[in-house]
Amino acid sequence: MTNTTEPDLTTPTTVNVSRFVRLLRSLGPLLALAIVVLGFAIADKIVGQGRFSEMRNVRVVLVLTAPVAVAALGMTLVIIAGGIDLSAGTAAMLCTTVLACSLNQGHSVTLAVLLTLGVGATCGLTNGLLIGMLRIPPFIVTLGTMTIFLGIAKRLAQGSTVFVERDRIPDWLSKLSSTMPPDWIGIYPNIANGVWLAILVAGLVAILLNQSVVGRQLFAIGSSESTARLCGVNILATKVLVYSIAGVLVGVAGIYTFSLVKMANPVEGIGRELKFIAAVVIGGGSLSGGHGSVLGTLAGATIMGVIASGCDQLGIQNSTQDIMIGAIIIAAVTLDQYRRRRREAA
Repeated sequence: MTNTTEPDLTTPTTVNVSRFVRLLRSLGPLLALAIVVLGFAIADKIVGQGRFSEMRNVRVVLVLTAPVAVAALGMTLVIIAGGIDLSAGTAAMLCTTVLACSLNQGHSVTLAVLLTLGVGATCGLTNGLLIGMLRIPPFIVTLGTMTIFLGIAKRLAQGSTVFVERDRIPDWLSKLSSTMPPDWIGIYPNIANGVWLAILVAGLVAILLNQSVVGRQLFAIGSSESTARLCGVNILATKVLVYSIAGVLVGVAGIYTFSLVKMANPVEGIGRELKFIAAVVIGGGSLSGGHGSVLGTLAGATIMGVIASGCDQLGIQNSTQDIMIGAIIIAAVTLDQYRRRRREAA
């Protein structure tokens, strides 16, 4: 009898090519970061003063990137679950305002930090409950809470900037975002403690996404909420949890911000959420939900920091920086939509 079995098209070569393509996609943001860094380094050597590649400038970029990266990690969780948080910027400044007011009122730094993180968690919890229980689109809910959080911060600050006397700021908080941190006996390079803390937070978020049931549920909800509900996922509880975690990370970003500027101005939170969202999108996250990664978000946040630093070193106007970042965001979203259409057509 003649063997008419069809040949197996899933050959080792096909599998290896598929794995290589997935690896290339996951490393895409890092490759983009390397290209941006190399481009500015060469340009600075040719037409600049050669300071872009100095270690001090690297430390400055990392310090300025850390608060964006931490808040963007929370935004990554939200976006993977198919949501969005337009209130993250004003919530972050509300947390900064709470920290500044608490220190001014003579509270211990421990209580002030706990209050700050608690306010961040409450902001996220509020968003999660409103979105989950009322089933209103996240865009609408967080657009409303964005203004509410701004109003609360203005009320706390009494309509002005909250300044804190230097003697009320603990040394560790003041140096959290220092660009000239002490060297720990040569154990690691002089990089601010806040940067290492951001790396630790990134590791914890990566474990949550890749090694936990909650992480799998987030991807499931973002890919198809109706399917996830049929599979037994508690949509309300998961959304409340993810927005609350994102709120805590926004609180951490608020602490970073205070460490940098040593004051709180509520209106500076307006528009800051766009940086958090941009870091996720540039890093390969999909605004349609179901896609995103910690490594990509870190790369996206760093790309924006490198562009800002490189443009400053070359004397390029802020308006040009905004145009460059906007163009990158459009390109990243276009690429995501192209991939999505190919998956749907396959």
